[in-house]
Amino acid sequence: MIIVIGMFCFGFALVPLYNVFCKVTGINGKTGDQVTLSSTLREDVTRKISIEFTTMLNESMPWEFRPLQESVEVHPGKPTRVEFMAKNTTGRTMTGQAIPSVAPGLAAQYMHKTECFCFSQQTLAAGEEKLMPVIFYIDPEIPDDIHQLTLSYTFFVTQDQGKTANKPLAYNTNHQEI
Repeated sequence: MIIVIGMFCFGFALVPLYNVFCKVTGINGKTGDQVTLSSTLREDVTRKISIEFTTMLNESMPWEFRPLQESVEVHPGKPTRVEFMAKNTTGRTMTGQAIPSVAPGLAAQYMHKTECFCFSQQTLAAGEEKLMPVIFYIDPEIPDDIHQLTLSYTFFVTQDQGKTANKPLAYNTNHQEI
């Protein structure tokens, strides 16, 4: 019985332990929380890093979502602003949450965002289109052998708004609400 209870407790502890492991090692491409710009941050003009942006939608998310720029080249330490566009293609208000990821995973610890739509849920009215900024910088301490990063976002449906909060979402192949 003690073994069963121990296994049950370990199962609950696994997710927080995994998150700590990813944060410490930089594995899995998880980016950190919001940061503020330091007055001591210095731009490294001797290096350039190429950053590619990719977007995905969870299979139940019927929005359009894309970066306005497919890539940028930045000097480590220089704050950079890029924008993404999201459009709710349904006939009702919906809320979504974007989850970021950085590849290679070890570079995630050097990607610092001061502003990002991924820090909060995004609610769009029926047919609404929204520009969403991301302001970030690459830590100048990034290893010299990293020359390219991919910043990827996946949008997921979150708790629905209004009277239909408990109604399951159903869409046809054109992502139109049924």
